[in-house]
Amino acid sequence: MIGFVGISKMNRRVRRKCAKGTRKLGIPDQSETEDADYLRLNEDGFVDWTRLPDDTVIQLFTHLNYRDRANLSATCKSWRSLGSSSCLWQSLDLRAHKCDWGIMDSLATRCSSLQKLRFRGADNADSLINLRAKNLKELSGDYCRKLNDSTLAVIVARHKLLESLQLGPDFCERITSEAIVAVAFCCPKLKKLRLSGIRDVNKDAITALATHCPDLYEIGLIDCLKIDEVALANVVSLRFLSVAGTTNVKWDLAGENWSKLPYLKGLDVSRTDVVPNAVMRIFSSLKSLELLCAFNCPSLEEDATVYTKSNCHGKIMLSFFNDTFNKLSPLFPGIENERIIFSAWRNGSKKKDGNLDEFMTWLEWILSHSLLRIAESNPNGLDQFWLNQGADLLLSLLQSTQEDVQERAATGLATFVVVDDENTNVDVGRAEAVMKGGGIQLLLGLARSWKEGLQSEATKAIANLSVNPAFAKSVAGGGGITILASLAKSMNRLVAEEAAGGLWNLSVGEEHKGAIAEAGGIKALVDLIFKWPRGGDGVLYMLFQERAAGALANLAADDKCSMEVASVGGINALVTLARKCKHEGVQEQAARALANLAAHGDSNTNNAAVGQEAGALDALVLLIRSQHDGVRQEAAGALWNLSFDDRNREGIASAGGVEALVALAQSCSNASPSLQERAAGALWGLSVSEANSIAIGREGGVAPLIMLARSQTEDVHETAAGALWNLAFNPGNALRIVEDGGVPALIHLCSSSISKMARFMAALALAYMFDGRMDEYALVGSSSDGNSKSVGLERARRMALKHIETFVLTFADPQAFSAASLSSAPAPLAQVTESARILEAGHLRCSGAEIGRFVSMLRNQSPVLKACAAFALLQFTVPGGRHAPHHVNLLQVSGAPRVLRAAAAAASAPLEAKIFARIVLRNLEHHQIESSA
Repeated sequence: MIGFVGISKMNRRVRRKCAKGTRKLGIPDQSETEDADYLRLNEDGFVDWTRLPDDTVIQLFTHLNYRDRANLSATCKSWRSLGSSSCLWQSLDLRAHKCDWGIMDSLATRCSSLQKLRFRGADNADSLINLRAKNLKELSGDYCRKLNDSTLAVIVARHKLLESLQLGPDFCERITSEAIVAVAFCCPKLKKLRLSGIRDVNKDAITALATHCPDLYEIGLIDCLKIDEVALANVVSLRFLSVAGTTNVKWDLAGENWSKLPYLKGLDVSRTDVVPNAVMRIFSSLKSLELLCAFNCPSLEEDATVYTKSNCHGKIMLSFFNDTFNKLSPLFPGIENERIIFSAWRNGSKKKDGNLDEFMTWLEWILSHSLLRIAESNPNGLDQFWLNQGADLLLSLLQSTQEDVQERAATGLATFVVVDDENTNVDVGRAEAVMKGGGIQLLLGLARSWKEGLQSEATKAIANLSVNPAFAKSVAGGGGITILASLAKSMNRLVAEEAAGGLWNLSVGEEHKGAIAEAGGIKALVDLIFKWPRGGDGVLYMLFQERAAGALANLAADDKCSMEVASVGGINALVTLARKCKHEGVQEQAARALANLAAHGDSNTNNAAVGQEAGALDALVLLIRSQHDGVRQEAAGALWNLSFDDRNREGIASAGGVEALVALAQSCSNASPSLQERAAGALWGLSVSEANSIAIGREGGVAPLIMLARSQTEDVHETAAGALWNLAFNPGNALRIVEDGGVPALIHLCSSSISKMARFMAALALAYMFDGRMDEYALVGSSSDGNSKSVGLERARRMALKHIETFVLTFADPQAFSAASLSSAPAPLAQVTESARILEAGHLRCSGAEIGRFVSMLRNQSPVLKACAAFALLQFTVPGGRHAPHHVNLLQVSGAPRVLRAAAAAASAPLEAKIFARIVLRNLEHHQIESSA
């Protein structure tokens, strides 16, 4: 689909109205414009757009990217011809495309007038030869690490009219001085040469440039290892020179020889080890010099007075220790606001000064390059620089008329705000500086551009800045979500990848999830996972899949969004990633997304749907065995959530989930608390099944759960307590818990944890273990395969019951109990309930066997177990509890009311058991009345 935009020659007013219930356009017979005759309705009642004048169609083409131009050209024969017009093919950006010889050959017929070309990578460089663009004047390439001398030599031999050659900003490691000599011989009209990362630019190379390129006025030898300082003095036509980031410069030779350059106006020595004496010599000897750019030069920053010591009247020096806007302001007299000098220069079109234009154009370029490099290295101590002027400089450059300057400025904004790459932490002050300077509107404007390079870099900046909640809110308020959702559908991988990253960061905010769904972002993200077949740049392929899966994971945490993810094929897409992708980042986000989709078991059917998706459970069990903690953590979390569904629980076990999770629990003693919690949680979920519980005990799952129950982290020991509670239901597992030292661990939890739930479940586990059933099992034979050893069951039982009793009594308010014992009125019982209730216990769901076990405990000889059982049943039946109706029904079916009444009336029962039993009976009556109503 092609997005049409407002075009200058199509702005004449044409009244159109949409007929109700149809997409036909009604255009009045009396046209108001000359184009209206072409836009009359045809006999079918539709506008025939192919009747537009040729010049209007060509204007339309100029506002489309190359892909959309090709699509539009295919609509009819006349537009195909117009789409090949030479005026549309004077500039070409191939960076986002893999162009082999065949593609270049097909483009060649349109490129006879091509003047400006941008490419990416050595592979595209090889095929440039086939483009046959003999009139090419500007050639720019990036990611050229593998570009070699022979390929570059052939390229320049085929394009002898080149005036500008730029290779960088990454290092051109295989380019040598021999290739520079070839450039000099083949391109006599060369005016600009910018090369990055050359190992050695020797005398022969520079002499060749001086001899054969008389119009060469700008050289940039950036981040090079070695240059010939003396030979550079022979390029007498130079007006601008940059050696930013270049090492091993002999500054004494540079100061002595560069003074021979009679026209040199601008010199960039940023990020070098230039010394104050060299700077003073350059200022004093270079009479023509107007500006020295010296950002991030440590030797100069140690002596901030170097500028004042120099004979630099009328000259400008830019560095960290002065204000760039202030230093440049004398070039623009009459402008009071120094911060707008760049825009004032660009807008002063009627008073253009050729020398000033040339100077400012070069200055924009070197500033964008240096600021980006400094942001990438992120040296310490630059906070004030970025806050006071760096952010404003980048925002000014963002408005440049030079596309590559705009791109680097956007990349600089994306980079300088991130102060911790590993955790993607954004500096709040820097993000606020961007917002204060109008950065949101500028970046969103570039993201709307038809130029895909600008779209990509602006979207990257929006994505990184959106880690900051305030920035994310402003982006959403400015229509950014709609823009990003649209760009996620782009056929350009780079653009789609950055858009997915932006949606990932924005989807962290709960308030943005619905807007992303409404903008079509969810479907765009799902489609993105399968949009391109794997091949070519594997890293890029993994990046956009990871970002798409990460965004879907965040969105799936919302109930409504999770349903839409499922409805547009998201479950299949995410399961496919989990099954087939080998990249750990993708695996982690896919597993996290599946975990979040499965977390809405009570509100939608996604939990069951994920489990029923072919290969889902097997893939997640396999990911449990990953060597990457993040992958294991998210896979365990997914299995934990999925285990709430009966079919999924058994499917996980069939896929080897019990063995995998026990192995995970055994290996995570030194892992993060999050991984430990999810490992214990998944075993807790599986252990709901009696068969799985027995299998977990048999596989050695008891010991690692006891270890996790000793954790100081509340979430970890609480989850481990839940798993041990389930396991203790089985007498064989109960004996294993005793033998493996679980009693002291559970007693400690029962008495010391700050989590009421952990204490509660530890007490229930101990109650299961010592209600008599384990004793019967131990008499038959211990779980140690006949090895006789005393486990001190009676001593352990006494200790356990003592701490269970203490735990229960902490919820027995004496005053409330006294009032309840003397009255049968509802109010005193309600007061006891209020003080005894554990809110989180309402989320626990017990089986019929478990409820029956507590009812049996009400008949136990132990007063402590009676009180504990009544206390547990109180928690499970409190009105308003998530599973209270389910538990009440189980109690009614099992005949529990009779046992409860007996417990409430028993003379020998402890007071707390009687009161709690009365409350449970009252809860049953409440639910019965509610059900009848």
